Amino acid sequence: MKYTAAETRYYAMKYRYAGHSGLRLPELSLGLWHNFGAEANESVCKGILTTAFDQGITHFDLANNYGPPAGSAEERFGHILKHELAPYRDELIISSKAGYYMWPGPYGEWGSRKYLIASCDQSLKRMGLEYVDIFYHHRPDPNTPLEETMAALAHLVRQGKALYVGISNYKAEDAKKAIALLKEMGTPCILNQVRYSMLDRWTEENGLLDAMDNQAGTICFSPLAQGLLTGRYLDGSIPEGSRASVNHFLKSEAITEKRVALLNELNTIAKSRDQSLSEMAISWLLKDPRITSVLIGASSERQLLENLKAINKPSTFSDEQIKELDAILARWE
Repeated sequence: MKYTAAETRYYAMKYRYAGHSGLRLPELSLGLWHNFGAEANESVCKGILTTAFDQGITHFDLANNYGPPAGSAEERFGHILKHELAPYRDELIISSKAGYYMWPGPYGEWGSRKYLIASCDQSLKRMGLEYVDIFYHHRPDPNTPLEETMAALAHLVRQGKALYVGISNYKAEDAKKAIALLKEMGTPCILNQVRYSMLDRWTEENGLLDAMDNQAGTICFSPLAQGLLTGRYLDGSIPEGSRASVNHFLKSEAITEKRVALLNELNTIAKSRDQSLSEMAISWLLKDPRITSVLIGASSERQLLENLKAINKPSTFSDEQIKELDAILARWE
């Protein structure tokens, strides 16, 4: 694949600052949670990653447990990076995380200093990197003092193994504490990565976006609600190969008659905006300036390019559209 010149690569993509840091992320980032494990097709994975970069997606998001099996997404990314993208390392933002189960015994998950530092070392080895740009604690640990977990993140920055740090899946109270601790340690938290979509608005109910107080940015995963907002289920059927068909996070029982009807109502509004349902779902998140970036996944270059169309449409919504959308979403169960 021939890469476009840098000035062309970044022409259409827009970038936003992560909190009070000087780091800017593309409005759309590529998450490697699904579709990059050991059983994935190498050629397809390479095509997705290189096409994403050509389109101005400079941020690739991973975690130690992404696969399956755990670790395999980092290994695959490292291989493609070495053979395709290595000359562009200084144009890339690569993130990883640790917090979920990785190996047996008392040191293979959660948030201890022992686990986080060991896991970061393992991630760097799998990807063939000297450092990651962002390293996150992947989930709160109820049994480890927050001070220990945040101190481990700060230590990784001092070691040069991470340039920035963040948190993920933290609710408002713990997020505020984590941000304050990291600020005291001289290693500001720049991002909180959370699950957020039109159909999953717990961050609003929890007061999480307000809790960031503009100190840390918010980056959203599962913006299409595990595929419900892709438009694949608008006729009520479950296409072969879709997530609902393989019981992969989205179960077939979730495709109810009531939900299909509501999805079609949302799609009507999307059409009035000259967007697909998935494009509108992404624009709906980007309308909020507190959102730094939206993480999209892709199983093909075609799917990636479809979602990228969202950045070419305004992320603003009229008052009437917001009112209509809120009325529909209030009936979602």
